[in-house]
Amino acid sequence: MEGVALDSTRLVLGALIGLIILLLLIIKFKVHAIISILVGAISIGLIAGMPLPLIIKSVNDGMGLTLQGIALLVGLGSMFGAILEASGGAQTLAISMVKKFGDEKAAWALGITGLVVAIPVFFDAGLIILIPLAFTLAKRTNRSALFYTIPLLAGLAVGHAFIPPTPGPVLVATQIGVDLGWVILIGVFCGTLAMIVAGPIWGAYCGKHHFVPVPASIQNQADFDESKLPSFWTIAGIILIPLVLIIFKSVFGVIPAMKDVMPIFNFLGEPFVALLIATIFAMYRLGIKHGYSMAELEKVMTKSLEPTGLILLVTACGGVLRYVLQYSGIGNLIGNAVASINMPIVVVAFIVATLVRICVGSATVAMTMAAGIVAAMPAVQSLTPLYKACVVAAVAGGSTVCSHFNDSGFWLVKSLVGMDEKTTLKTWTLMETWVGVSGFVVALIISLCF
Repeated sequence: MEGVALDSTRLVLGALIGLIILLLLIIKFKVHAIISILVGAISIGLIAGMPLPLIIKSVNDGMGLTLQGIALLVGLGSMFGAILEASGGAQTLAISMVKKFGDEKAAWALGITGLVVAIPVFFDAGLIILIPLAFTLAKRTNRSALFYTIPLLAGLAVGHAFIPPTPGPVLVATQIGVDLGWVILIGVFCGTLAMIVAGPIWGAYCGKHHFVPVPASIQNQADFDESKLPSFWTIAGIILIPLVLIIFKSVFGVIPAMKDVMPIFNFLGEPFVALLIATIFAMYRLGIKHGYSMAELEKVMTKSLEPTGLILLVTACGGVLRYVLQYSGIGNLIGNAVASINMPIVVVAFIVATLVRICVGSATVAMTMAAGIVAAMPAVQSLTPLYKACVVAAVAGGSTVCSHFNDSGFWLVKSLVGMDEKTTLKTWTLMETWVGVSGFVVALIISLCF
């Protein structure tokens, strides 16, 4: 049924009209992303002339195959992050890093902390947890709050977009079909440069040119009680558990001398196994050993799953879009068009994600749509794992740039930092753009060199 030949002109028309419908529903009529993506994907199929059974198959395969790759990871990641948050692990990392770097280089410490914390903890939660420390530093040094909040925001944005097991890069990696170990390695390279450029460097500029005072509510706030926080090395070790296991699986897989022990590493490095091990260890070390009862832990972990339903459904709808494009043959057309203009797929991925991000605002929707379009291109399947990981990073970069009025993150940052809209555009919006472009440039260079 997938081999049904459809008219090329009708395919292009269907793709254009369907995507316009999708964007109009989200932007103009404020229809929920889940409904919008489903209506847009089905519209593409109908206008392109796909047989009705094939449209149904696209929806079922898109939902099932996409969730098969990410459902457990999103759920386990949410619980893992919730334990880290409840135990004070995020504050431990931030305070320890600031002490190590000192007040003068604390901006670097906050950028690194934000990057690490955003890997297991959602962006919004990480920001709310850590921003009081940035304000405390600004108060102590009599500097603009932006001097410290921008590096923190940059680190959080990088960890959220580029490095699994956060849902975005996991989704894109699943759609494109690349091992998460490669995505983590490339994401770390891309994210580190992006954090430096958009964090301490851009933060220093913003701090000098835009004085934003510390909110009044922070002026008389008491310092953190460090005696109640877990140790730095405990937190760092727990966060590294899943990352190291996943990377070992990918790296050792190409080393002939490791073939005898590869079945063990293949099992331990399977993303859901690695994350399950880390979550169980966190339950014991940060939960039970930290004074939590199993009943209290259960409540913390259950509450953390509340937002995952939305994430999973939006992501699965992106899978529907991907399979409609693939089964209809539109993916072949896009692939041939890209080949004819000799544009690298990594560049196409960045451009598509950027356009959707600017129009829709949501980074998750931008990743979802870009991943679906790129994954439908036949040439993607023959790419090397390293190049595919670069494509994932390019999608992450494009979906991060240019956060403005249609992005909920814009308004969250504006309200928490205490800026007006103009200052937020000049600082936060440009910071997000620096993050996305810098990360993409690194991915592009790696893809061209290797």
